[in-house]
Amino acid sequence: MPEDGNVATGRNTADDTRETAVPLLQAVDVARTYRAPRTRLFEHPPEIEAVQGVSLTVRRGDAIGIVGESGAGKSTLMRLLVAAERPTAGQLLFNGTDLWTSGRDVMREFRRSVQIVLQNPRSSFDPNMSIGTSLVQPLRSLRIDCDVRSRIVEVLDHVAIPTSVLHRRPHEFSGGQLQRIAIARALMPSPRVLVADEPVSALDVSIQAQVLNVLRDLVTDLGLALILVTHDLAVVASVATHALVFAEGRVVEEGHPYNLLTDPQQPATKNLCDAVLTLADGLAGKGLA
Repeated sequence: MPEDGNVATGRNTADDTRETAVPLLQAVDVARTYRAPRTRLFEHPPEIEAVQGVSLTVRRGDAIGIVGESGAGKSTLMRLLVAAERPTAGQLLFNGTDLWTSGRDVMREFRRSVQIVLQNPRSSFDPNMSIGTSLVQPLRSLRIDCDVRSRIVEVLDHVAIPTSVLHRRPHEFSGGQLQRIAIARALMPSPRVLVADEPVSALDVSIQAQVLNVLRDLVTDLGLALILVTHDLAVVASVATHALVFAEGRVVEEGHPYNLLTDPQQPATKNLCDAVLTLADGLAGKGLA
């Protein structure tokens, strides 16, 4: 929680310059509409509004959670934020510049500055490629020239993985280890924004805390901006200082995760709170209901 007690913005306002600095990433009334299959031959295909008029500002050191049930639209918003898809309305600003109307140089810098960690690490690694080779791939694809060995040592240190494992292949690691290596791979281009898509949902509960601690440390130690996309409000509360609750493609409530957990106002937020199983719930047998 920010030292000044400001839980509305999710930013540490101890550094006065951050309020006036240009945001790293900003979504301004973004929307994404898809055309569904035709139901009748001579009728226009119906449209699905997956994201409707969402605005979001991301600054250095922010830790923001995007939380919602399946089908709420949070994954579509994530694809818009990483420029995997173009919005049908609104703007995505990178360093104050409209990403989709700028030239190749802006997009190239964006690809380097905004990296993503996917839900299932085993599906994101080539099973026939060593970990060391996999870590180098982002540098090659983005044409980044640097001291590769030093960079690998540095990123592995951030995720508490020894360099002695570089020759090993993905199947030789546990899920938690492989997810930390996936985070290290995302750090290779020295990004400024890290987007984590359900980064712990495929892991055992006992391992989830390790990965969440790594993400939290990256925000604190490196000043990275973190966008955490998940269906679990408790996961958001353990890492983020600001959360947006999604339902039907819209932000229906936002604020500090603690406030959302203890005093939810919207039905969608209440449903997410009810899905968080506490120790007391478990002892009462509510998990078996």
